[in-house]
Amino acid sequence: MNKESISVFDIFKIGIGPSSSHTLGPWRAALRFLESIDQQFGLDKVSSARVLLYGSLAKTGKGHGTDIAVILGLCGEDPVTFDVNQITPRIAQINQEKQINLGGKKVVPFNPDNVSVTFLMTESLPFHPNALTFLCSLENGQEIAETYYSIGGGFVVKEGEDNAGNYNSDLPFPIEKSADLLHWCMKSGLSIAEVVMENENAWRSEAETKAGAMKIWETMRDCTYRGCHIGGELPGGLHVTRRAAALNKKLLNGKSYNNYREWIMAIREGGSGFQYTLDWVSCFALAVNEENAAFSRVVTAPTNGAAGVIPAVLQYFVAFCDGYDEDKILQYMLTASEIGSIFKKGATISAAMGGCQAEIGVSSAMAAAGLTAVLGGTVRQCLMAAEIAMEHHLGLTCDPIGGLVQVPCIERNTMGSIKAITASQLALQSNPDHARVSLDAVVNTMWETALDMNHKYKETAEGGLATNIPISLPEC
Repeated sequence: MNKESISVFDIFKIGIGPSSSHTLGPWRAALRFLESIDQQFGLDKVSSARVLLYGSLAKTGKGHGTDIAVILGLCGEDPVTFDVNQITPRIAQINQEKQINLGGKKVVPFNPDNVSVTFLMTESLPFHPNALTFLCSLENGQEIAETYYSIGGGFVVKEGEDNAGNYNSDLPFPIEKSADLLHWCMKSGLSIAEVVMENENAWRSEAETKAGAMKIWETMRDCTYRGCHIGGELPGGLHVTRRAAALNKKLLNGKSYNNYREWIMAIREGGSGFQYTLDWVSCFALAVNEENAAFSRVVTAPTNGAAGVIPAVLQYFVAFCDGYDEDKILQYMLTASEIGSIFKKGATISAAMGGCQAEIGVSSAMAAAGLTAVLGGTVRQCLMAAEIAMEHHLGLTCDPIGGLVQVPCIERNTMGSIKAITASQLALQSNPDHARVSLDAVVNTMWETALDMNHKYKETAEGGLATNIPISLPEC
């Protein structure tokens, strides 16, 4: 695998659901294309624009909103700040007017109905299944084409460039594998979070990193709270009923509250029984991924499809381990991000490359390590927790029904969360010296499994539940 310098803000990105690889990545690719054309020729010189979607982006693009993402990207909108309530009216306007304002600088003809955005269901490019090509014509007749790959977690690579990230690699603690991380922690006496912070300090001030990490946490927190209070049916045609709000109401049994802090206090008043706690962890995870499926604002962790695991386990720590402490939250986030980085470097975080083991499996490993750290575990126990969590996700397929990030994706976040907590408890009660399997061995195994996995089970909606559950969705 290529060496990469990956920041905590690469692993955790604020964006819009339902998919980091099929929504956020294509959105960012469109923004990069706009910037490239504007710098080389000027957007005012463009006379027409088209987008070609290949492979997994074509096969599950409608369910993942890939067409919507590239259109909003071509409009120059920012997925971090764009008002999610404006998605439907903006797309409706473009459909009606049959034109688009590229980057807010040039209006050109644009027909989203499989003309200006074309789904090439039977074509795939060799570098990665998530490929898209932007085409534009200039007023002088010149034709321009640029191809981008959405490689998972919102990461985007342009054809012809390497996959080395946006940061220099001159770090105090260079890390490619978990063995490197363990080496630096043992040599320096620093925790995983402290090692990560030292590396982040090479790119920005510690205060900036802390502020950014807390912004990530606040977005996760708000998403969880919001998702626990919105009912109804998810969009897309599967008629999936949102469950988090009803479960939240049932578990609180009439308790009143006015904000997040009061909500957490109300949850704590219910005690810490196993069934009660288990229900809340599921509720937290359901809430986030129901929000994700509803095109709301979430955080890739490390992907949108697996966005519920990291916040659900962190909410568990806040609510049931009295962990509403900024230093602990920061420790959790930094520790989890490094585990995600190791998986991305040694394997993949793209379901189109590795199945759902690359998303739910990685997020569960990240959460397990983060939870172990804030519960007082050693570095070895953190790595052991991550290994246990992934070991029991190996081979997990990605088979979204109708190409939507709903079934089985939403429930899988609840399972990944519970596995993370179980893995953490196992590691905290174990001696890592006696472990027979290392985290690096599991990373390697996951990658080998990904390479061996049939393409039907890699986010194509061509196998598994996607072909065994009869549905009737609107035509693409």
